[in-house]
Amino acid sequence: MFSPSQEDVRRFFCGAFAKARDGLPLEAIETLAARWMDEHPEYHTELADVDAALAAMQTSEPGRSNPFLHLSMHLSISEQCSIDQPRGIRQAVELLTHKRNSLHQAHHEAMECLGQMLWESQQAGRAPDGDSYIACIQRHATQD
Repeated sequence: MFSPSQEDVRRFFCGAFAKARDGLPLEAIETLAARWMDEHPEYHTELADVDAALAAMQTSEPGRSNPFLHLSMHLSISEQCSIDQPRGIRQAVELLTHKRNSLHQAHHEAMECLGQMLWESQQAGRAPDGDSYIACIQRHATQD
């Protein structure tokens, strides 16, 4: 299993952002990341300065989102859907995308479920429950 550090994640996103901005060839995962970065122009300032991004690891501002965590969650959900793991994620996200008429909105709602599943897993000291994760996304897809 690949477990990048916070520094690795920040370097990856900043590097992919710079390559995409400069029109350089991208690896497949960088192309996917670039698409999600395009959806979040509010993060472009942080993505444009790797040194500042690394320095910011030492500080956190209450109420301020972490663009690197947010983009990592987009990538995670995209990867999960591409291999349908946990089983049923692809269909659940597709249903939610159809309901919201937006893949981006569907991802944001799936992120809530992903975050909840990870939190519950950590609190209980057990492996993440993929079934509850899928069920949460499905509930979002069936609610108004």
